[in-house]
Amino acid sequence: MKLHESGENYLEVMLILNKERGYIRSVDIANKLSYSKPSVSRAVSILKKAGHIVMDEDGLITLTESGKLIAEKIYERHCFLVKCFKFLGVSDETAEEDACRIEHVMSQETFEKLRKHFENIAVFK
Repeated sequence: MKLHESGENYLEVMLILNKERGYIRSVDIANKLSYSKPSVSRAVSILKKAGHIVMDEDGLITLTESGKLIAEKIYERHCFLVKCFKFLGVSDETAEEDACRIEHVMSQETFEKLRKHFENIAVFK
């Protein structure tokens, strides 16, 4: 099943929350994304069904291997694109917003070429 941009965003936020707090809860996802709790509940259900996350009896969410791989891929692209845009002089806010949109639609080939192009610039090492 192909994961949509929204699913990738949820997984990315879960990865970030886990790095920041050491745990993932639906309420924290809702707060971070400014989404309603019912919207998050629906997304969590879809991601569970797809096998990208599991939830324990206390409501704590864990990324599965597939969920973690997707989240790390998107997060890597996000961080790299933000650096690229800031390097080019784009404002912090615009760099973040644009990276959030582009990270989902950019091909792996394009990402690899960009990364190779910028790899010798100190800020990208």
